[in-house]
Amino acid sequence: MLSVLALAVLPALILIYHVYQQDSLQREPTKNLVKAFFYGGASVFASLLISVPFMHLGLFPQEIHSGLDAFRSAFFGAAIPEESAKLVFLWLFLRKCKEFDERMDGIVYAVCVGMGFAAFENIEYVIGAGSQWVTVGLSRSLTAIPGHFGFAVVMGYFFSLHYFDRYRAPLAGVKMWLYPVLLHGLYDWIAMSQDVVPELSGVIALAILLLCFAMLKWARKHMKDHLITDSFHTVNTVDEQ
Repeated sequence: MLSVLALAVLPALILIYHVYQQDSLQREPTKNLVKAFFYGGASVFASLLISVPFMHLGLFPQEIHSGLDAFRSAFFGAAIPEESAKLVFLWLFLRKCKEFDERMDGIVYAVCVGMGFAAFENIEYVIGAGSQWVTVGLSRSLTAIPGHFGFAVVMGYFFSLHYFDRYRAPLAGVKMWLYPVLLHGLYDWIAMSQDVVPELSGVIALAILLLCFAMLKWARKHMKDHLITDSFHTVNTVDEQ
């Protein structure tokens, strides 16, 4: 059981540590990272408060038989409920967080929430895989975990823009929810299409990996953007003093 939990959680912790190391100006307290991680875990259960009613309303099917079914399941069964829950819990955490004083912090804490969600979700998948737990754990380490990481960086980037630079990014408050939902929905739509056209599973797996790579590339660039902006404001503050 310990090996199963390690395989499920370790990839998420590695990505949290990576972002923590990138926050070179003023790193966040470890206790905050842990707390945000468990907020993310709690958002898994909160997302059910959205997805279950959506299912009963018929917004997405329980079984996928067509591309439309995959689309509805991807957005109404996963992307909208999960990203909405993660954003709510990120806001709940940051609204009274005194250490949230730099743009990069929004990304750091969003990643902690996102990785908390991914880790708790991963535990369910890996345990449920039975004897195939190693295969499922490794495959999700290369796809689902990086996917949630990418969604989280996008959310955190625009959350910080909305909080610190609302005057120059008036739509950031919408984008911090909309863009993660669109990316997550696209990711899941591609992944769920395998149930419709299993003969294209290899192509679908490649498409997922390319999407994850593109998100990670975007994440790296925009983390650097926030770090540069934070550094600029820190220098100006010191000069004014």
